[in-house]
Amino acid sequence: MKTTLTVNGETHELDIDPRVTLLDALRHHLNLTGSKKGCDHGQCGACTVLVNGRRINSCLALAVMHDTDEITTVEGIGTPENLSPLQSAFVRHDGYQCGYCTPGQIVSARGMLSEFRQGWPSHVSDSLTEAPDFTDAEIRERMSGNLCRCSAYPGIVRAIRDAAPEETDGKEAAE
Repeated sequence: MKTTLTVNGETHELDIDPRVTLLDALRHHLNLTGSKKGCDHGQCGACTVLVNGRRINSCLALAVMHDTDEITTVEGIGTPENLSPLQSAFVRHDGYQCGYCTPGQIVSARGMLSEFRQGWPSHVSDSLTEAPDFTDAEIRERMSGNLCRCSAYPGIVRAIRDAAPEETDGKEAAE
């Protein structure tokens, strides 16, 4: 099936089986291996990508469902030569150990910060109508869909808190 995926600002025309997941299309058809296949059941967050600015588990989505959507992977957030504020903060605060979950953590953190800035409440927010406070409890709750087997959670929370003032969803920088 012909599918057009726009990933990290580049358009890719693919002819793929309609049963191919977005994760497998990214990894095996576009050679973007930052997103990881952890559990393959949407429970670990290692495969997190942004689709039209919202975070999703790419292992649970079919690639053909995202024809013409804007998809952002960790490769679209920064490069080794030009790290994003979040990526730099993860390095500074030891927000990783083995690194397997790190791409999903960084992509999810970017999406989470966007949701927070839009005033979306979480399970631990004090109010459903007022802007939430940027507390460690909020960060932990909003990142709870991303698991780290190495338990680097304290460094992840510190990295997100440190990078939050500088991190954008990528659109501000392009304008």
